Amino acid sequence: MEMPGERGKHAWRDDILTRRDQLSTAHHDAEALALAETITTVLSAPVGPGARTVAAYVPVRGEPGDLRMLDALTGAGATVLLPVTGEPGPLSWAVYTGAEHLVRRRFGLREPDGPVLPPAALAAADVILIPALAVDRRGVRLGRGAGYYDRSLELAAPAARLIAVVRDEELVPVLPEEPHDRRVGWALTPNAGTTPLGAAEAPS
Repeated sequence: MEMPGERGKHAWRDDILTRRDQLSTAHHDAEALALAETITTVLSAPVGPGARTVAAYVPVRGEPGDLRMLDALTGAGATVLLPVTGEPGPLSWAVYTGAEHLVRRRFGLREPDGPVLPPAALAAADVILIPALAVDRRGVRLGRGAGYYDRSLELAAPAARLIAVVRDEELVPVLPEEPHDRRVGWALTPNAGTTPLGAAEAPS
């Protein structure tokens, strides 16, 4: 029998996606604005002192945030890399140069129209913002299950700061974990900002 906090990942995903679908447009917009106002904290101590390159993403389907958080990062002088999807495997990347240079591509995602960089370009990122449905206090992240980020993070620099971006109530005590899961070191939420999480190494 599953103990509280140890539900299967499918149950967690269904629950969180339902809650996100029920959010009003006004609530989502308020959270997006809050994220835009706090996101530059990922460039400074204690999270990413001296960070100049940030791997981020364009929020979709109820994910917290919007393009304002990307514009805030570039406005602070950071180079922002966005994922370019392809066949299953590590993500490719491209530099974000503004909303006018985003086009809709695979899965309806908005991606830069500039040169596509290979998956290994992720190694240049000092900070990696990772979309998540939830993250727990140990750093265990719950994604949508496609595995793109699990494969991509293998190419990240060892010193890169891994940050899951979630709504405040999606930072939870415990999530189910599998051996291949890569833990993250921080959560970024609209109201709490950056929150340090537990050790990033999976338990033996």
